[in-house]
Amino acid sequence: MTRIAVIGGGRIGEALISGLLKSGRAARDLVIAESFPARAEELSERFGIRVTTVADACEGADVVVIAVKPGDVDGVVAELAAVDLDGDREQLLVTLAAGLPTTRYENKLPAGFPVVRVMPNTPMLVGEGVSAIAAGRFAKAEHLETVHELLGAVGKVVTVTESQLDAVTAVSGSGPAYFFLVAEAMIDAGVSLGLARTTAADLVVQTMIGSAAMLAESGESATELRAAVTSPGGTTAAAVRELERGGLRTAFYDALSAAKARSATMGAPAEKTLGISAE
Repeated sequence: MTRIAVIGGGRIGEALISGLLKSGRAARDLVIAESFPARAEELSERFGIRVTTVADACEGADVVVIAVKPGDVDGVVAELAAVDLDGDREQLLVTLAAGLPTTRYENKLPAGFPVVRVMPNTPMLVGEGVSAIAAGRFAKAEHLETVHELLGAVGKVVTVTESQLDAVTAVSGSGPAYFFLVAEAMIDAGVSLGLARTTAADLVVQTMIGSAAMLAESGESATELRAAVTSPGGTTAAAVRELERGGLRTAFYDALSAAKARSATMGAPAEKTLGISAE
């Protein structure tokens, strides 16, 4: 059985551990590295797994998952580089940190160390995430298969090239925030139109759940489903006309373009200091 070390006991690391346990992974094959004692104790009690240091977690691990914020990555990688990584078998590094290219890790780890970069999103907390994975220079097909299997425990997985991950970040990585913003706006509008806030929230949330299910299961495109609801001259047509007049499509394009650009710049300064061209 693959032994997995998760570096970082935040929400994403916790979600991955929870999903792996629910999928049938044995607690003895999982370990978390968490530096905050109270959080470490909480995770140990909740999941019944070992919580320890980065160095101890990596010893004997087949897969090391970095699940910390981008600003904390360099410190973690420095700890990993100082560890006498197991030379008896090939280990794999999986990074869930946004915006940082695989070269950021490859240049600080032993030569040829395989790295797979992942862009997850927060719905993995409820087992409904979507993760895009991309291979670094030394990662092989079997490494991608391993990561696909691991992340399948918390949602869907797609494989892309690393050059596409900034766009993935803009679409699905940041996507839940757009979804929540639309829900917030619809709830506020419902209240302004005379509904109680709890009623408006119930209506919006269930409408979104049902609509997402239709989009996932009907086999029809978003365009086809939207057209089916929009009767000529009806209430939906009036609403859609106002959304289009307000520049909804342009606003979303500009928003996603800004997110992609920001993702692309997150790894650039460190790459320049290493003498490597940024992606």
